[in-house]
Amino acid sequence: MSLLWLRVALGCYGVGLLYALFALTRTSDLFNRVALHAAYLGMVFQLVSLVEAVRLSGHVTVGLVHNSGSLLAFLIMTVFMITYLVYKTTSPGIIVFPLVFLLTFMAAMREQPFVLMSPGMRTGWLVAHISLIFLGYAALILSFCASVLYLIQQHFLKSKRPNGVLSRLPALEEIDQIGYRALLLGFPFMTLGLVAGSVVAESFFGRVDFYDPKIMLSLLMWAVYLVMVFTRWIAGWRGRKAAMLASVTFAIAVCAWIANYWSKTHGFVTS
Repeated sequence: MSLLWLRVALGCYGVGLLYALFALTRTSDLFNRVALHAAYLGMVFQLVSLVEAVRLSGHVTVGLVHNSGSLLAFLIMTVFMITYLVYKTTSPGIIVFPLVFLLTFMAAMREQPFVLMSPGMRTGWLVAHISLIFLGYAALILSFCASVLYLIQQHFLKSKRPNGVLSRLPALEEIDQIGYRALLLGFPFMTLGLVAGSVVAESFFGRVDFYDPKIMLSLLMWAVYLVMVFTRWIAGWRGRKAAMLASVTFAIAVCAWIANYWSKTHGFVTS
């Protein structure tokens, strides 16, 4: 049943994907509302899928690629919906909806979406590590989406050729604020998640292997994240420079995610 609900959620997110493609060429308030309601339903069904998996196995493990993708997709949509409630704009959905659809598609195409976690790994620190890191990823992705929209909006304003959804994007200052607040939201989660992860590593492996590609890239991502927070909060960076730095941080985050395939302590399990 968990997989069934996940596939229903995928269908709902498919409406959001159509919205993202449609919005690039034209505007439609009706389609905008339909996509939002479909996204709400998708979140509900995906949450049901997660809860059902927990009920059946007693816990959720994200050791599999598709497990991770499903949870991350749900958290991205959660952060996106919070942003919508605050700013009343669906413009980040141009990037968020396709990404969430892709992550959910990867999860829904598997026959066994969740597997059991070994009893020795079921600790509060591990749950905290996974939850906090994933929340940090979700906020970082939203910050990246806002940065991309900022660069696109700035380009079309300079060229004086607004088109489709670009003609109704929020003002540059508002897009910049979305990215900035998402950044401030995600950094504490990412920091605490890494701290919890170090506790888990010390408990189960006796040390933190800083040469592990996942750990190395995660620390690099955190360092660039810190630089981004410092340059925006202390140095007052705004606009294009901040957007470019957010894009670099996101690129490192993607590399850190991919590093799970080669990590000894974070390696994805095949199924």
